[in-house]
Amino acid sequence: MRHLIGLGLALVLAAAVYLGAAWGYLRLLRIPVVNGAAATLPAGGGSLLHDKNVLLAFAAVGGTALFAGICVAVPRISPLAAGLPGLVLLAWSVLYVVNVNRAVRYIPLKNDAFGDGFEAMLFNGVLAAAGLVLIVPLFIPSRWRRSVQPEEAEPYLASSAAGTSSLLSDWTETTPISPQQGPPPSSDRPPW
Repeated sequence: MRHLIGLGLALVLAAAVYLGAAWGYLRLLRIPVVNGAAATLPAGGGSLLHDKNVLLAFAAVGGTALFAGICVAVPRISPLAAGLPGLVLLAWSVLYVVNVNRAVRYIPLKNDAFGDGFEAMLFNGVLAAAGLVLIVPLFIPSRWRRSVQPEEAEPYLASSAAGTSSLLSDWTETTPISPQQGPPPSSDRPPW
């Protein structure tokens, strides 16, 4: 059941990468236009906290990265949740290296902001880097097994039902020595 949920999370993560991260990445790459001319710095070199477009783009990219990080880091989530989208991103990057035209032709919604952003991430190597990070859980053997909850240990009983006593039946051996008494005298040890 955990791996079936992982497949569902893989579809959600793939959609988040394609729709959210691609859209946000494209928005962040756009050269800002101030008074009809291209600016050299976003927001004219001032604060970006008041630029709604930049904040939305950061939120889209950051939210996707946060979701991907949770899928990679949380051990209770199936490794398929991060691994399958990672394999697709790596395969697309390899196809880009082998045949650029074919890799670009297979991008869905090519004439939309999502397709353009995905293409920009493919060209800049962001998809290859994200794919490498996302496949890491596939190679951790403990992620494939269900986590076993430790059993409760039985409480220590001083004596069992059979009537046998505990390991130390005479507790006088454990009494501390007072500083006035000093250690017990021994003839084989020197006094210093």
